Amino acid sequence: MIKTGYDIQPSPSRRPRLATGPWCVDPAQSHASFAARMGGQSVRGRLPLAGRVIIAEPIEDSAGCLAARTNAVSTGSPVLDRLLAGPRFLDAAAFPEISFRSELLAWVPAGWRAVGRLRVKNAEHELACQLDLDFGDAPHDDTRRIVVAGNWVIDSRWVTSHWIPALSRRIVMTCSFSLIPEM
Repeated sequence: MIKTGYDIQPSPSRRPRLATGPWCVDPAQSHASFAARMGGQSVRGRLPLAGRVIIAEPIEDSAGCLAARTNAVSTGSPVLDRLLAGPRFLDAAAFPEISFRSELLAWVPAGWRAVGRLRVKNAEHELACQLDLDFGDAPHDDTRRIVVAGNWVIDSRWVTSHWIPALSRRIVMTCSFSLIPEM
């Protein structure tokens, strides 16, 4: 779902214009968060994000790539962080990064959708996500920073091939990243 500082537009013709060209993800303001059920309890965590986006004209031709370092998983529990980064889950030593590369950006009646490929542990998975945009208090023609949130659900088997008792099959993820124009 794309939300803007101007509310969700019913059509792409009413959306704010974005400056074309390269934008970078501000890692200090960007992260991927996740939630899953494991052993009857909710496990929540986050990973820092980096990346780059190219805004094109028309906007539907835009492309982006996001990346998260698997060794930086953070749940608030050092023991759980080591377990998730370890060989039974993310295997950060062998697979230091999870990435998403967009292949299609489309406006649908409910808002924007990005379709692309999520790369986890050297395997690619097709993924569609709903997007929200927030331009903050920027004037309609002056967007120097854009916050984008993407929501998707991934299959826990993409993260671990080991059977884990009571691990839910669905992992809900939200990526929130701040874009700033490259200079």
